[in-house]
Amino acid sequence: MNVGVAHSEVNPNTRVMNSRGMWLTYALGVALLLTVLLSITFFSVSIAWTLTNIIHNLGMYVFLHAVKGTPFETPDQGRFTSSRKFFTISPIILYFLASFYTKYDPTHFILNTASLLSVLIPKMPQLHGINKY
Repeated sequence: MNVGVAHSEVNPNTRVMNSRGMWLTYALGVALLLTVLLSITFFSVSIAWTLTNIIHNLGMYVFLHAVKGTPFETPDQGRFTSSRKFFTISPIILYFLASFYTKYDPTHFILNTASLLSVLIPKMPQLHGINKY
């Protein structure tokens, strides 16, 4: 028996990101956000989709980029795991859906594109390690 040795994961966030049902829960959360915004009577469909996209991307930025630490294991940083692929592709799919349902209106298109870029650019491997302090 080793006294004073903890046997836990390197990063406890990986347990959440790679757990069973996380992708379904994530998709249901986005669908619930969209449903709530669509139920507000004075929001048009275009506004609801744009707000869903912006709120989703803001949440992804805060929880996956701005919070100190990484949601994936440190040795995992160079590999593209299935969870990492999912969390990279999901804002792109939401962007395409938002663009379609806003009928490519220029104002909504600019807002959705800026929101998408604010989430995708920090995920680029060239930017890993910049935020070390």
